[in-house]
Amino acid sequence: MKNINIIQTEILSDNWYTLKKITYKGINADGSAITQSREAYDRGNGATILLFNKHSQTVILTRQFRMPTYINGNDDGYLIECCAGLLDKDNPEDCIKRETEEETGYRVSSVKKVFEAYMSPGSVTEILYFFIAEYSSDIKVSNGGGILEENENIEVIEMPFSKALQMIKTGEIKDGKTIMLLQYAQINNLVN
Repeated sequence: MKNINIIQTEILSDNWYTLKKITYKGINADGSAITQSREAYDRGNGATILLFNKHSQTVILTRQFRMPTYINGNDDGYLIECCAGLLDKDNPEDCIKRETEEETGYRVSSVKKVFEAYMSPGSVTEILYFFIAEYSSDIKVSNGGGILEENENIEVIEMPFSKALQMIKTGEIKDGKTIMLLQYAQINNLVN
């Protein structure tokens, strides 16, 4: 489709984040004109990180309750994930350093961006920036767990990398961003 022209934007919800209904016109590949409406959920952009330790062959993951998974059949609603957060007004690197310390208790000074991806482009505007960083016990500054005022209740999990990969196969890890980063680590031999 080309020559996109947005003709109307209607706010359907502005409760937690913003849900918009967008009506637009465009030209199809065959030259015909088309008018369509789509809903788009705008929650801002985010960043995620895989913390890994080459020496101990371990990774740091988190476990937390996710309501959308609960209402879609996840029995207890909990997911094992890589640390992540919304950018708010930060750049991706500053965001992920802040979120890493808040959620996991590790203060990383050096992170590496490995790629970025739209996670659900059919309905969500968010682009997610993916990072990796090495961790060790000497950069642990707290127990993590998230920010109490934001009602975050995050469990920090250190596990063997091989176990994390196995948990993808068994379905114990179902979070897309986490699967992508674990597979990135495997493909690039970050942790054997």
